[in-house]
Amino acid sequence: MGGVHGHRAGVRDLLQWAQPGAEGLFVSAELAESPYETGPVLHWCDVREREKNSGSWPVKTDQERSHWAWSPLKAVGPLRFGMTPRQVADALGGEVPAGWRGHFPYWWWGRGAAGQWTLTDDRFEQTGVTAHYWYPEGLPVLGAVTVHGRTGPQIAHAGIPLIGATPSRLDEAMSQHIKNHDLGLLFTPSGSPIPPGLQCDINTTRAGDTAISEVTFASADWEL
Repeated sequence: MGGVHGHRAGVRDLLQWAQPGAEGLFVSAELAESPYETGPVLHWCDVREREKNSGSWPVKTDQERSHWAWSPLKAVGPLRFGMTPRQVADALGGEVPAGWRGHFPYWWWGRGAAGQWTLTDDRFEQTGVTAHYWYPEGLPVLGAVTVHGRTGPQIAHAGIPLIGATPSRLDEAMSQHIKNHDLGLLFTPSGSPIPPGLQCDINTTRAGDTAISEVTFASADWEL
C-alpha cells in the first residue's frame, strides 16, 4: 500500500480493502463510521506546515550547571551505587524519568516464556544524567551513572572539569596531571588517559558541529 497523503482521499483509501497481495489497515468502529471527526484525524496536520526546528544543540555553561562531588567507586553527587530506581528518583528531587530502557529475557532463556521486563536505564533530562542498573541479587540497583555532556552537572577530578569539555584539552589536562604526580597510566574503553582506580569512561557527545565530553562513572564491579 502506498504512503498516507495529507488529504481525505488518503484516509478513504486506507479504509477500503487493499488489493490482493497488499497490506490492509484494521480500524475501530468509531474511525470507520466517521473518519474525519475522530481524534487522530481531527487533529492531523501536515508536518510540512509546522514551524521548522532550528536544530540547535543547547549546551549549559559551567556557571549554569550544578556542581557535584564524585567519590570513585561509591557515589556521584547524591546518587550512591546500590540505590534502587525509586531511591535514585527520590535523590533527584522526585524527578520522573523522561525515558527508560530495558528488555525482556531472550526467548531461549525461558524456553519461549515471555518473562519479566528488565529495567536497564532511566534517563533524567532535567538533571542531565542517565542511571544504569544491574541485577547482582535479582533486583535492579544503580551500577553506573552517565552525566550528559550538554546539560549535566559539572564534576571535577583534581581540579579538572570533566563534563562539557573539549575532548583533546581534557585528555591533555589529565595526561599532565598523571605525569606531574607519577600516578600510572590507564586508558578508558574510549581511549582517554586516566589514573588507576577511577572506574570511569570519558565519552563524547555532539554539540552542533563540535563534540564535548560526557562521562560514565561506575561502581567497582561494573563492566565498562
